[in-house]
Amino acid sequence: MKYVYILESSAFPGRHNTGMTADLRARLKRRNADEVNHTAKFIPWKRQTYVAFDAEKKAVAFERYLKSPSGRAFAKKRL
Repeated sequence: MKYVYILESSAFPGRHNTGMTADLRARLKRRNADEVNHTAKFIPWKRQTYVAFDAEKKAVAFERYLKSPSGRAFAKKRL
């Protein structure tokens, strides 16, 4: 099972992080443990939304879409 997620910074509302993982709890824990330089300055993070996929190809495609301009607009409006 693959999860495509959108995290939101509690300290900086409106700052989001989108990605894909097989273990959503571990990913969130790692982000909040200051282990990822790219996202460390925006901790703490909370789950805004996530979608589970059986097929990795579909998860990769959805993650890529969410990171595109139209995908960011979709997420802002619908998620």
